[in-house]
Amino acid sequence: MLVACEFSGRARDAFIARGHDAVSCDLLETEVPGPHIQGDVLAELQKPWDLIIAHPPCTRLCNSGVRWLHERDLWDDLKAGAEFFLACLNGNAPKVAVENPVMHKYAVEIIGRKHDFSLQPYEHGEPHTKRTCFWTKGLPAIVPTNIVEERNATVHKASPGPNRWKERSRTYQGVADAMAAQWGID
Repeated sequence: MLVACEFSGRARDAFIARGHDAVSCDLLETEVPGPHIQGDVLAELQKPWDLIIAHPPCTRLCNSGVRWLHERDLWDDLKAGAEFFLACLNGNAPKVAVENPVMHKYAVEIIGRKHDFSLQPYEHGEPHTKRTCFWTKGLPAIVPTNIVEERNATVHKASPGPNRWKERSRTYQGVADAMAAQWGID
């Protein structure tokens, strides 16, 4: 299986821990040792896989940044981001999941549909809020595994800085474990 656009290794390693052959791919090097392809994922998406989970950049697709499209004339960036998202969604696998935050209406128009389901980290043992949406092919919705009462919006309150995007883009371990448990390849 391929975990596209992942440098943390969390989802990859969650699948490996359950006995699956998994590799991550990102322009960045992996943060932890493990099977990783450093480079452009587009070629990897065309290879045959049993399962692809992708975490493409959300910068121009998400609701939180919609105001900048007109203000900074970022319409070409939106189109490029949506095309990359669709390349992930149309990857060469019978089972595909692509995650992103809630999309604004312009991104939804290009993608062609809204997400199939969303989840929160606090539904999977993590004391955090960060609604994550999934567009899927051949996969069921992930069901909660361990709902916790403590709920912090730490990802939204992260201090500005050069690595803020990196900290905000990491998959929570509880979510990675739920994906591996519920989407493990037969």
